[in-house]
Amino acid sequence: MRQVFKRTVRCGELRIENAGEEVVLNGWVAKKRNLGSLIFCDLRDRSGITQIVFDDTTEQSLFEMADTLKSEYVIGVKGIVTERESKNSKLPTGDIEVLVKELKIYSGAETPPIYIKDDDNADENLRLRYRYLDLRKSQMQRNLEFRHKVAMSARNFFAGEGFLEIETPTLCKPTPEGARDYLIPSRVNHGRYYALPQSPQIYKQLLMLSGCDRYFQIARCYRDEDLRADRQPEFTQIDMELSFVEPEDIMEIQERFLKTLFRETLGVELETPFLQLPYDEAMNRFGSDKPDTRFGFELKDLSEIVRGCGFKVFTSALENGGVVKAININGGADQFSCKEIDKLAESAKSYGAKGLAWMKVTADGVTSPIAKFFDEETTQAILEKMEAAAGDLILFGSDTYKIVSDTLGFLRRHIAGRMGLLDDSKFNFLWVTDFPMFEYSEEEDRYVAMHHPFTMPKEEDLDKLETDPGAVRAKAYDIVLNGVEAGGGSIRIHDSEVQKRVFRALKLSDQEVRDKFGFLLDAFRYGTPPHGGLAYGMDRLVMIMLGASSIREVIAFPKNQNAQCLMSGAPGLIDQSQLDELAIMNVKEEE
Repeated sequence: MRQVFKRTVRCGELRIENAGEEVVLNGWVAKKRNLGSLIFCDLRDRSGITQIVFDDTTEQSLFEMADTLKSEYVIGVKGIVTERESKNSKLPTGDIEVLVKELKIYSGAETPPIYIKDDDNADENLRLRYRYLDLRKSQMQRNLEFRHKVAMSARNFFAGEGFLEIETPTLCKPTPEGARDYLIPSRVNHGRYYALPQSPQIYKQLLMLSGCDRYFQIARCYRDEDLRADRQPEFTQIDMELSFVEPEDIMEIQERFLKTLFRETLGVELETPFLQLPYDEAMNRFGSDKPDTRFGFELKDLSEIVRGCGFKVFTSALENGGVVKAININGGADQFSCKEIDKLAESAKSYGAKGLAWMKVTADGVTSPIAKFFDEETTQAILEKMEAAAGDLILFGSDTYKIVSDTLGFLRRHIAGRMGLLDDSKFNFLWVTDFPMFEYSEEEDRYVAMHHPFTMPKEEDLDKLETDPGAVRAKAYDIVLNGVEAGGGSIRIHDSEVQKRVFRALKLSDQEVRDKFGFLLDAFRYGTPPHGGLAYGMDRLVMIMLGASSIREVIAFPKNQNAQCLMSGAPGLIDQSQLDELAIMNVKEEE
């Protein structure tokens, strides 16, 4: 005797055309209503809901069994599809119901700690604790299905372009660059550690040296860093590498991929080619290397206009080599009171700003605490530069270039969100190019790679590697979507001498280079093709495409902000016997 009814159709697939058919459904009881002589149940699986019914034609024993059903019972039914008398236009299956002739209860269920509905407003920690229940919700099911479609679209596209899907190792050698590694102790090599890969970077370069020519992988990656809404300790990349290419070749393939992806999954037609912005222009205009171009509020440099004014905050910044910039919040004068501007100033302090000067434009002139420091000519020059009109709000930043860029870059997007200007149905792609090769780390007192140490410098900047590393630009490019870095890549170094010069610019000792990257440099000795690649943050990309607020909404089993799995209890304590095998001393939790 079969333990389960063999399903003939999913719960969300029945329509009025199926009336009269005998069907078998399996799923969870979403809701039950007992009206005395009638029992209605909503039966749910990942495809949707179908109403099933037990009436006065139902055998008494079956009717009594149906009366025992409760929410989240798992059942199977056989019955006849019939047209509903009271139709439900909110459900795709709302024109029909299934009159049950046979019922099998697979398992009962206690009252769940969270409601299985999309708008339950449950605390996120509770949702993560009972993730297997949270995933039953229709929205979460749709998110997982959409993610699957993105993965399949990527696989089909790149396979069609001649890419080979190749897996790279998960147990790797620790490297000194990038975020912190997750380390794995070796049982058979005491005192030595593997690292979980932050990306497949070195291996995909080695695949190009191996002659694979075009590689891709939907790769799991790991970084031990502080978490936020769009960051997880383990994440997924759509990763690829190509030989004999320049940046424009990679960009052209990616634009075709994204065009295909959005058409197949969202039915959205993207316009190509995408806008390209050099890094310096992106920072100057938007205060960010991942600018959101769905709205205006661009940064304008007022340094020369206000250089001779009597406002000490501005003049001091300029005397110390800084800048004065501003953004014009069109129509913002009435939307932001002085108290609300003070709140913006507090938020800006986390980006290094010491305060926030402002100016409201009215039909009669300007209103501002700093207006008294400007003569009429200077005020007019500011308004003209900012293209300001009555009703606008101008916000100023004065400090170092970085602090002003970070502050105004944050404010323009934060305020756009407050004003409802971030349209999730709009997808603005652009490329940011010509990144600096290095950025200076005060903490380490040296230059570090802005992307990674295998990025090729622009040929015209090679002579600055030893003399002026901060002025070297990289053959790197990021793909930005609605103010989020969706992916990034670069042309890689294929000349071992150039690679050694880059390592020296990073102040990595010869011994450290040999210990960490010796096998890669050795490989360079045997013929290396010019190559480059790109990787998308798949979680982020899916999040933006769905308009979700966090990547945790598009990952089946995510960690919380403390990198913990509330459902399983990971990370957990390890038995001393296991630690002894690894030659690791146990550090007990504090009482």
